Amino acid sequence: MVRTFSTFDADLVELRVWLTELGVTQVAMEATGVFWKPVWQVLDEGAFEEMLLVNPQHVKSVPGRKTDVNDATWIAQLLECGLLRGSFVPPVEFRQLREITRYRRQLTEERGREVQRLQKLLEDANVKLSAVVSDTTGVTARMILEALCDGERDPEVLAGMAQRKLKAKKDLLARAVPGRFGDFHAVMCRQILNHIDYLDRAVTDLDDNVDQLMSPFAEARDRIDTIPGIARRNAEIIVAEIGVDMSRFPTPGHLASWAGLCPGNNESAGKHRSTKTRHGSPWLTSALVEAAWSAVRTKDCYLKVRYWRIAKRRGEQRALIAIAHTILVICWHLLAEETIYTELGTDYLAGRDQPEHRRKQLVKQLERLGYQVELTAA
Repeated sequence: MVRTFSTFDADLVELRVWLTELGVTQVAMEATGVFWKPVWQVLDEGAFEEMLLVNPQHVKSVPGRKTDVNDATWIAQLLECGLLRGSFVPPVEFRQLREITRYRRQLTEERGREVQRLQKLLEDANVKLSAVVSDTTGVTARMILEALCDGERDPEVLAGMAQRKLKAKKDLLARAVPGRFGDFHAVMCRQILNHIDYLDRAVTDLDDNVDQLMSPFAEARDRIDTIPGIARRNAEIIVAEIGVDMSRFPTPGHLASWAGLCPGNNESAGKHRSTKTRHGSPWLTSALVEAAWSAVRTKDCYLKVRYWRIAKRRGEQRALIAIAHTILVICWHLLAEETIYTELGTDYLAGRDQPEHRRKQLVKQLERLGYQVELTAA
């Protein structure tokens, strides 16, 4: 039986009632951008035994028969035969966390772009603040920019606004400003600074909202925060993306595969083709890669040693993804075992290279294959 409904809320409620009256117990739908979300939210309020959100790559229709109705019929046939595998759909509280942490990340990135626009404007005006100060939005730079926008053009007065360590660079500051900063630059600079201020306030407000939504999962966030390279915001993103219930992922490998941080399998007729990583969550990947960059710059850290051991053989980019994969595996163990990170130390990998360790690893592999092996003294 085929029937078509529109996606207005009242019509989706009618769809749920119709399915319930027919005695439907299983529902499957294709993940299409964000369009599946309102349908899922309405149907999730029903009494269905199972709801599946399936990957479009897993339900490709027969070529030459591509219509919405045919797609729905094909998905129903696959569901009836038990050939569908549902995607991970987190509970509503984690979906809300995802939305707010992703939006906060976008605003933070937009602030970075605004700072770049400010720097481009200052270069156009030949204001060489970046050659003297490390942050063009810092206290000293901000005071100088505000004065420039208000019409101040005396280099000595502008240089006299230097704070703390920059007081020793007053002569250099006097040479860096005002350049050719004119009224046009003042108008543009004021707009950019106002936008940066707005973004700062918006990010601060979102931080407060994230803290409220994260309060039930604060313990899990703090456990992840113990990993080298992971800061509080990255820990919040990881919790929002993967949740805290690791029973959904039987092993760390399942989580890494879902996140797209492990090599793929592509073999046909005995030939191995590209095994590059699959597409996963860009929000989770960017947070883990950012944490990996920080970890490899941490002193006396196991992750740093592992990074350089891989980088000299496979290159720095592959090594970085490998460290991001390792961090994700550590997150799985911390959440599944409810423990905190224990630093292995810089000598851990060196110890694994010893003949005795290799011998024990070989014995374990043989025992897993069913052989009985006894270690004897040399």
